[in-house]
Amino acid sequence: MTTHRTRMLIIGSGPAGYSAAIYGARAGMEPIVVQGLQPGGQLTITTDVENYPGFADVIQGPWLMEQMQAQAEHVGTRMMWDTIVEVDLDGGSPFRAIGDSGDEYVGDVLVIATGAQAKWLGVPGEQELGGKGVSACATCDGFFYRGRKVAVIGGGNTAVEEALYLTNHSDDVTLIHRRDELRSEKILQERLFKSDKISTLWNKTVERFVAGENGALAKLELVDTVTGEKSELAVDGAFVAIGHAPSTELFKGKLPMDDGGYLLVEPGTPKTAIPGVFACGDVMDHTYRQAVTAAGTGCMAALDAERFLATLEFAEKEAAE
Repeated sequence: MTTHRTRMLIIGSGPAGYSAAIYGARAGMEPIVVQGLQPGGQLTITTDVENYPGFADVIQGPWLMEQMQAQAEHVGTRMMWDTIVEVDLDGGSPFRAIGDSGDEYVGDVLVIATGAQAKWLGVPGEQELGGKGVSACATCDGFFYRGRKVAVIGGGNTAVEEALYLTNHSDDVTLIHRRDELRSEKILQERLFKSDKISTLWNKTVERFVAGENGALAKLELVDTVTGEKSELAVDGAFVAIGHAPSTELFKGKLPMDDGGYLLVEPGTPKTAIPGVFACGDVMDHTYRQAVTAAGTGCMAALDAERFLATLEFAEKEAAE
């Protein structure tokens, strides 16, 4: 077993983790980023990215993550190809983590950027057509379906919000829900039912996503949850909106979380309940879930980590004198 020591340990490697690393490295904290199972996070499975500031032309998600990683390395970040399986937050700084490799990682501050994953239906065609008509983020990809027929699958706040958002781009939005009533807030339901651009299919589940001759999504195969009757719906885009699951298993019982499993932070900051431990990106954000907001909170985590270390070092110096 090898022990890797750093002033700043970052678990996770999406926009939040890489941004924290860039700022941390430039502040002389010589960060270590433990990449995890999906280096680059959700953007590595996103094709066209049109809403990240600074790029006039459409860019590719994997390329953007490659650039962020290269930038972080260029300013002094060490990237580790490992997955953290255990963390020790007891006793305060320094914090320890154990990787799947058996290596130990020790950091004076810990930045958690493990992200979140969209929940999927797990039906045929869903994975194969990801980025080819199937998406889990209307805010990210809705623009590409301007003037086309789209569907949203789900019945909670997220699904209704996505359906309403898509009316900015499409006049033909179908909400598909497996029950006969929505779980979303009443005010959202009122807005949904008032829209003449949205129709609702009740008691329906998607059994299969079907590609057309061009290899992109062409239709949905549906089944009625009451009668079992099968039907089809022609669509150009389908948005799965059944929620997200934050990657916080490591921290259960060690850090406070909300009912959805997202890490709780001091409002307006990335500070968790344990001094020196910071959370950024989708692991603590169930509202926005955008690459640019994740990167922003990564920056915040690094700046607060730098201040924490300065205070810690001052206290240690005072105690030694």
